[in-house]
Amino acid sequence: MDAIDESLVPPETNQEEEFRPYFPEKAEDEGVVNKEGLKKKLVTVGEGWEVPDQGDEITVNFSGAVVGGAQFASSGEGKPSVFFVGKDNVLKGCEDGLITMRKGEISIFTVPPALTQGIQNIYPDIPQDATLQFQVELVSWYRIVDVNNDGGVVKKIVHKSELLERPERKDEVTVKYEAKLEDGSILAKSPEEGVEFLVSDGHLCPALAAAVVTMRKGEQVILRVEPQYAFGNAGRPAQDGLSAVPPNAVIIITLELVAYKLLKYITDDKLVIKKITSCGEAFEKPNTGATAQIRYIGKLLDGTIFDKKGHDGMEPFEFTVDYEQIVEGLDMAVATMKRKEVALIIVGPEYGYGNNETKTELDVVPARSTLYYEVEMVGFTKITESWDMNPEQKLEYAAKRKEEGNTYFKSGKYRRASLRYDMAVKYVEFESTFDEEQKNLGKFYKVSCNLNNAACKLKIKDYKEAANLCSKVLKLEPSNVKALFRRAQAYMENLDLDLAALDLKKANEIDPSNGDVTQQLQRLQNMQSYYDKKESKLYVNMIEKLKI
Repeated sequence: MDAIDESLVPPETNQEEEFRPYFPEKAEDEGVVNKEGLKKKLVTVGEGWEVPDQGDEITVNFSGAVVGGAQFASSGEGKPSVFFVGKDNVLKGCEDGLITMRKGEISIFTVPPALTQGIQNIYPDIPQDATLQFQVELVSWYRIVDVNNDGGVVKKIVHKSELLERPERKDEVTVKYEAKLEDGSILAKSPEEGVEFLVSDGHLCPALAAAVVTMRKGEQVILRVEPQYAFGNAGRPAQDGLSAVPPNAVIIITLELVAYKLLKYITDDKLVIKKITSCGEAFEKPNTGATAQIRYIGKLLDGTIFDKKGHDGMEPFEFTVDYEQIVEGLDMAVATMKRKEVALIIVGPEYGYGNNETKTELDVVPARSTLYYEVEMVGFTKITESWDMNPEQKLEYAAKRKEEGNTYFKSGKYRRASLRYDMAVKYVEFESTFDEEQKNLGKFYKVSCNLNNAACKLKIKDYKEAANLCSKVLKLEPSNVKALFRRAQAYMENLDLDLAALDLKKANEIDPSNGDVTQQLQRLQNMQSYYDKKESKLYVNMIEKLKI
């Protein structure tokens, strides 16, 4: 075991040479396509590049014969046969060759005995050791997809879409469908123009929502739906003009995805919603202060048009993003749009005209109205990014954004103020090109704007982010009382009372005469006392229950 290896060459090995399949590409080419020895001879080259996959439904003209013997099967003249790749024994052993064929292709497969075991169950006269030969013409095929990977919803694609995007569960889709029992009885049918629904809400039966998120716009499919994804063990009585469904019924649904709208929630409270009807170009979106050009039509729920810009020969409407030149909800949504994007934007009254009846150029908008805007982003010009500015420009930009933030804060517009403070900090965040005086000024903006932003976050009840912003300040100035105080406020709102106590005690040590800190410490003590009593009462009740 202690001896060294003095050999100069590696020992010989008996490793098998790696098998490399050969797929014929020209007529009369021949090759072995799998390591079991399946041979393929290409007779006629097919169309395009797409090929079927395992499990797909193929329509073929074929003949099968024993090599050196008689023909034992064929599809019959003018009557193509339908098989599922890998699931039928008639073309036994040809599977790895079938999935290399293109539409219209004719090939001859020579199949060794090891791959044909089981075909004798269909053709008992074939000897066990026979080599078989199949001539196959691929007439067409349909992609078969097991939607839920459990056989409950099987999708057959009868018309493929060339688009790439698919809807998601949160999106809104428009579909056309017809649902039948296996005997052909019609159960339900969509209107001619289709039916629109949120995928997350579903429609008709669970299979529809499950299948539609696997489809692309324009795709047409046939679904075979087992009872668990249809109407279950109980079936369904006749209702709302729909036929009754027997218990444990398998249903067949022809389905087309006509259109869909990508649904985006612009605000956390879901009161501003964007439904994208046409995706835009590239990835850029306007930033705050960008000059944007849009076309839009504003409607009420009943279809009344109350505002229109950029239509009827008018130039696109131009405005500055996030500068209160249009309705707030519309402004926020436009800031998420790409060039050439088209969307329906739904604005709740909280981000529209609120509780006030408002007269516009075209009509009167009643109080508490939800607004519906059909918007096209024509184009925009972004403001200069920080990396394209010199230090003086960055500091000047930060000063202007802070001033704007202060104005918005004083008028109670905390979201807009928060955004301005955030922008100011971002433009002085990287200071590698700053001199010492500029670094000090940049630090001032970081500290003051993050503190102001924390105040905004407290106002809009985003306590976690308020605490994060204060922590950023404390990394720069560990003894900043205002940062300790506001972080403690955020901790208290989230009931992190121990963390709040640490911050307030430190702030009190630094500035014992600060009345706000003293008052907040008293409030904290009251909260701790309340929750201690509450926990004590819960504990006593628990002990009493254990005694019973």
